[in-house]
Amino acid sequence: MRTSARITLVAGVVAGLAVGSVIAVLRASLPTLDGVRTVQGLVAPAAVQFDQLGVPTVTADSKADALRALGYVSAQDRLFQMDLARRGSAGRLAEVFGETVVAQDVKQRRLGLSQAADRLLPRLPKEQLDALDAYAEGVNAYLTQMTVAPFEFLLLGYRPEPWRPADSLLVVLAMFQMLNGYEDDERMRTVMKASLPADVTEFLIPSIDPYTAVLLRDSIAQRPPASVPVRSLAALRRPVVKGTPMQASMVAHRKRPLGSNAWAVAGSKTTDGRAILANDMHLDMTVPNMWYRVQLRYGRVDMAGIVVPGIPVMISGSNGAISWGMTNVEGDFLDLVRVELDERHPNHYVTADGSRPFTVRRETIIVRNGRPHEIDVKETIWGPLAADDLMGQPVAVRWTALDPEAVDLGLMHMDEARSLPEAMRVANRAGGPPNNVILADSNGHIGWTYMGRIPLRRGFDGSVSMAWTDGRTGWEGFLPPDELPRIVDPPAGFLVSANHRMTGDDFGHVVGHSFVNGYRAYRITERLQTMDRVRESDLFTLQLDTRSALYEFYRDVVDRVLTDTILSQKPNLVHVRHAVDAWDGRADVDSKGFGVLVVFRRNLASSVFAPFLETCRERDARFVYDGDLDTPLRTLLNEQPPELLPDPEHHESWSDFLLSVLERTVSELKTADRVADVEAMTWGQMNRIRMAHPLAEAIPLIGMWLNMPEEDAAGCAQCIRVISDGLAASERMVVSPAQQQDGIFHMPGGQSGHPLSPHYRDQQRYWSRGIALPLLSGAPMHRLILSPSTADGRA
Repeated sequence: MRTSARITLVAGVVAGLAVGSVIAVLRASLPTLDGVRTVQGLVAPAAVQFDQLGVPTVTADSKADALRALGYVSAQDRLFQMDLARRGSAGRLAEVFGETVVAQDVKQRRLGLSQAADRLLPRLPKEQLDALDAYAEGVNAYLTQMTVAPFEFLLLGYRPEPWRPADSLLVVLAMFQMLNGYEDDERMRTVMKASLPADVTEFLIPSIDPYTAVLLRDSIAQRPPASVPVRSLAALRRPVVKGTPMQASMVAHRKRPLGSNAWAVAGSKTTDGRAILANDMHLDMTVPNMWYRVQLRYGRVDMAGIVVPGIPVMISGSNGAISWGMTNVEGDFLDLVRVELDERHPNHYVTADGSRPFTVRRETIIVRNGRPHEIDVKETIWGPLAADDLMGQPVAVRWTALDPEAVDLGLMHMDEARSLPEAMRVANRAGGPPNNVILADSNGHIGWTYMGRIPLRRGFDGSVSMAWTDGRTGWEGFLPPDELPRIVDPPAGFLVSANHRMTGDDFGHVVGHSFVNGYRAYRITERLQTMDRVRESDLFTLQLDTRSALYEFYRDVVDRVLTDTILSQKPNLVHVRHAVDAWDGRADVDSKGFGVLVVFRRNLASSVFAPFLETCRERDARFVYDGDLDTPLRTLLNEQPPELLPDPEHHESWSDFLLSVLERTVSELKTADRVADVEAMTWGQMNRIRMAHPLAEAIPLIGMWLNMPEEDAAGCAQCIRVISDGLAASERMVVSPAQQQDGIFHMPGGQSGHPLSPHYRDQQRYWSRGIALPLLSGAPMHRLILSPSTADGRA
């Protein structure tokens, strides 16, 4: 017994020492918050103060030195995130993660973002090149001084490469791809046009929804809604095969609201004449957060806001004269060009100028613990061939992100904008992912415009894939910056952008085809119209609004289905009626009945539309119907044409069908969602915040250490407080440039990507509970001096 106890004791001591050693090593890689460090390239010393949340305030003599300091502190807090971003963009993840991510790397290599970054770099203006160089110098100064790499590198067994200016462009292109790089909408429209009558396509893909029609004073808003094409739809209907996943897989439920809310209130509606900006950007919930908070001071510039680690540009912020925020345009900046092969010449394709050979690029993907994977990438004069054919025909990707004329760091010049016209000019001339830019200035003025390049199309509108071989179809450059739309100081006293359509036919140029349903914008507008003497706290409260009137329609459908007669026949549904009647109209954590409506709406869309879309699936096995489903769905449910009754073999009437879908919804809730009592079920039980570190996905055992705590969440996809499928507000900011000290900001997670740092998750509870924090940095808790290197002869 004594020997056994001694062995146990020794084993425990050894294990404790091992754990202690691991922790000691990990602590050695914590960010440096105090002391003096040298940074090669610095012209003069720069000071970095960190507040109680680890938010840095950089003070430097020049912009270049401020960006060197920004590169340094970004790297010590977020190096693995930065490395992952450049690797993911370039298609180099398999080098560290192995075979499981080869397919993702292949996709990226086919796009050629690495080559695009290399082409773009020498074309940038000198000031932007200098900014990239300075930022890279700061990152590399940290890499040189790093004695112990952050834990992710230790765990994966590799050391990060030096940071190149082109790597920052790779991160820019990764953002471009996330926001504007989807081709699914054009694939869907092309298949539908080839498979369905024109009146059906027009009905299923409306150009505008009822909420946006109220907001948009344009000729497009005056068009009568498309009527139900009863005969055409009836001719398309196919019988439903029970037990197949066809319905659920063919109909999506509106692409995730990857976008944002932004609005500005003019001085005419505030307490003291100040203009106030509010912005919350909806992105994937990542650990660490996508954004890095910072305050930068140099020359006459003093600005606070957020940057993307790896990019030396403040994406959203305030400089004391101007505040700016972003929302995704949801426009069409990518075309799939039908490529016609030259049957007489192998590896040739047809152009307006005759036959041309494909340009072939050999790519070698290094695979960790595996053999290299080689692919040949074919490119055309329009762009690379897409990985997947479209209806059996190859297509080339013509995308603004691959055009050097469409990408730059022009937004960096917002730092010195001192008036609304100056800020408008900066936004209009900035390249990069096209965004709505909402602005407020220190004199009480507000404005909206676009940033980024909008293609000028010739011979087509970009909605479907076409061949460009006739010489009359294609792009003719981009819309000139001075012709981009603008709104300044509208009579209402406020501006709203929530990824909905902002321009109509009167603009004269095609911006996009598949905008987000306008309900969020409608709700924001509805609230702002009634507000007066507005303060920052009022707009922050509005950002947390969970009202979702869009679901009132589906509540009324349930009420009409669950009549007293039906309930007497099916008493097991009484609790469903009680749950829906108890809904408070919101998506709060404790809201009852809302979960029933969310799943019911989803099941309705699948069941109603799928029988009419089988011809699309026959033409393209990957076809998915995605878009503003609510507009055609509500029209069908209002009219309920007998000829279009879904699954008539099993249902005698629309009421019978709707009852069946409701019963299936309840069954699904009890099985898939494990709900024991539908009447007692709260929305928070179904709607959970889950934020995982990328390594926790691969190594679940470390998830408890790396992931944010799971919590019940308020909000939904169809309310101002967006949260849906792992996506939510990645930050919330409210600020008046004239009174930045009253500004509000919070974001999930924390500043640091190091799990042993006190700033790894210290902002999480404020974000999840809707608690405001100041935008400006607090009292300094630490001070780091970055000094010029003596090797430069400057110290």
